[in-house]
Amino acid sequence: MAVRLYFDRADLLRVRFATSPLLETVIATRALVTPQARVYLRPWWQAVRSQNIGEELGPLLAVQRPYGYMPDFLCPPPSGPAPRIEDQLAEVRATAPAAVKRDLERALSRQPDAAARRAVRELLEEPAAARDRLADLLEVAWRRLVLPWWPRIRELQAADIAHRSRALAEHGLGEVINDLDDRVRWKSDRIEVRASAEHERTLDGAGLVLIPSAFTWPIIAVVTDPPWRPALVYPARGIAKLWRDRSAEAPQALARLVGKTRAALLVALDVPASTATLAERHGLSPSGVSAHLTALHRAGLLTRRRHGHEVRYGRTPLGDLLVDAASP
Repeated sequence: MAVRLYFDRADLLRVRFATSPLLETVIATRALVTPQARVYLRPWWQAVRSQNIGEELGPLLAVQRPYGYMPDFLCPPPSGPAPRIEDQLAEVRATAPAAVKRDLERALSRQPDAAARRAVRELLEEPAAARDRLADLLEVAWRRLVLPWWPRIRELQAADIAHRSRALAEHGLGEVINDLDDRVRWKSDRIEVRASAEHERTLDGAGLVLIPSAFTWPIIAVVTDPPWRPALVYPARGIAKLWRDRSAEAPQALARLVGKTRAALLVALDVPASTATLAERHGLSPSGVSAHLTALHRAGLLTRRRHGHEVRYGRTPLGDLLVDAASP
């Protein structure tokens, strides 16, 4: 079974990338209650479970299912390539009570758990108050589940988008789609996503939004219902390394070869980062970090690319090989 998205020439010109801190927050709440399905998130889950946040987020968890329906108003589509969480939460709080009521009724009809159904019924008594309460809980979830790791996640997403944008320019959309995940395939007139149910949608010039996520694996989410433009949420490249402790010392063999500080910077750059980010992370001066990065770049161990107003460094294949060879 599969979801099939049929497209024409106009759709090919309307493929774009976006990120959404609110979408990451919603997916993180689902990951919180399904840790067994996301082994790569174990370091994150161990860091957040001691907060007992699951009980605090009870109503927010009750209105959705780990792998099923989520009220549309809780996660409006990204308004641009990188919306701010404050603006997205404001959009949630501006939802009309009638729309909240409709979405909660739909959530109730799809929720099999008795305790969760009771919680949804209570929310339905006052839709406007329910909207505000759920928006507040989304903000709590953002601050506790996502914000502490947001700089890393943002770097990961930016690196993913940069990589796929280059692939799009050099090899075309088919190469990009086929590289998203083994379950996503480009056909002559459509994109097919392996799924648990059959669904078809003709894009009709609406295009497609590609959204990399740090939390979504093993799920590939296809969104086709308004007000969203057709969107595909996929696992960002490098998520397995995202949660690794970057404060760990670099391998001694690597430190002896290039120096302790340069080794630490080289190990940290499994996800591209700017000089300022690395300086803050390692407690070093920006000028000192810049000198080390320049040396590593000249040695062919790092790439250097401009992203907006900053330059981000990432490891080259040679840099990856050096780190992997020196690691125990």
